[in-house]
Amino acid sequence: MNQMRDEHNPESVVEGDINLTPARGTWLQNEVSDETKELLEKDAKYFMHQSMSTPCLDVLQNCEGSHMISVSGKKYLDFHGNNVHQIGFSHPKLVARLTEQLQNLTFSTRRYANATAVKFAEKLTSYTPKGFNRILLTPNGSSAIGIALKLARAITGKHKVVSFWDSFHGASLDAISVGGEAVFQEHMGPLMPGVERIPPPITYRGIFEGNEDKALEYLQYVLEKDHQIGAFLAETIRNTDVQIPSKKFWKAARELCTKHGVLLILDEIPIAFGRTGTMFAYELFDIEPDILCLGKGLGGGIIPQAAIVTREEYNKFGHISLGHYTHEKSPLGTMAGLTLLEVLEEENILQKVKEDEEFMRKALYKMHRKYSLIGDVRGVGLLWGIELVTDRTSKEKATAEAEEIMYECLKQGLSFKVSKGNVLQLSPPLTITREELEKAFEILNSAFLKTNHIA
Repeated sequence: MNQMRDEHNPESVVEGDINLTPARGTWLQNEVSDETKELLEKDAKYFMHQSMSTPCLDVLQNCEGSHMISVSGKKYLDFHGNNVHQIGFSHPKLVARLTEQLQNLTFSTRRYANATAVKFAEKLTSYTPKGFNRILLTPNGSSAIGIALKLARAITGKHKVVSFWDSFHGASLDAISVGGEAVFQEHMGPLMPGVERIPPPITYRGIFEGNEDKALEYLQYVLEKDHQIGAFLAETIRNTDVQIPSKKFWKAARELCTKHGVLLILDEIPIAFGRTGTMFAYELFDIEPDILCLGKGLGGGIIPQAAIVTREEYNKFGHISLGHYTHEKSPLGTMAGLTLLEVLEEENILQKVKEDEEFMRKALYKMHRKYSLIGDVRGVGLLWGIELVTDRTSKEKATAEAEEIMYECLKQGLSFKVSKGNVLQLSPPLTITREELEKAFEILNSAFLKTNHIA
């Protein structure tokens, strides 16, 4: 279980959960059962070790609603969920619909249609703007990004793409080529050519120090200088450390893309379907993408399912294969997607998220005033980041304190992701009850008090 850090790559130390420090050993020694330790040892023996995935924290036996339950019976409120739990875990309607689907059509062979996939496509495009009604399906988000990049090349005849440093668009070779996280690129050698990365419009730190006009100037400069750029790929809202550009930024960026004949590809794989209080995050900014990438929660937390949605006028490449994935029109995947959309409607989830947003905003701003360790709080809907700093003036990252709080919360039954080494990212299920939210904040406050950083 003892993995060594890669000290030659600072990003391997700070990106994701800080899972290779002595605190991990303390956790394994004191907080998990003997049965769990044995299973964790076997997990470490058979699965390839990789950053942000190993070593594991615990062994799960079940997941339901807002909770996951370990083999030793410990319950965690899951405020991470790999961003697939918009309707919670094991939603009873989804389980029933998938069980029914298993009794009927389980696979759709190439060049055959199936009613479930057609119904899903019709339902999904009912939420998108007029004329934004062509889709392709694939089992995972990385492949959706790949389809979008290929389509953009075909449409524009240009192979170059602009993306943000620190962005994440998937783990396949083409996706890491357009992404901006070093932890995915090390040892990979030459990546896909034609990628121009620019600094993101970060509001709390970064080279522009929150000046979005400078970020826009940079984008404009690149688009004016390089006429081989055919696409601008970006996360509408940065999910992991919760970076939210302004409406002004996105409207100006959209205008720049239109002016220069560049397609705007928005990656909403982790944040669509109500996470922001709207079906899609781009709705918050009054813009439209040219290609929209979706995934993760699209499968309802059970089935892998992803998609791209694009404009009718781009449906002119029937002579080439843009996706051609084996499980392209999966009856199970599309049933999961169809049911997800129905549940969001039937349970009025979008309105609930807006109400929960106000609760979380007040609770987190109260914590900001109370604890000097918190340098910044930012979020929307049920996507929030708490950035920890040792000093609010210097903004030095409080990485050790972030780990201390993470493990204390785990002990008390709250799980979340730590991003960039010092950002506690909170993404609860959209179906979470108010009582569960209140319980989560009780745990968070208890963990902060133990670090003794009262403002």
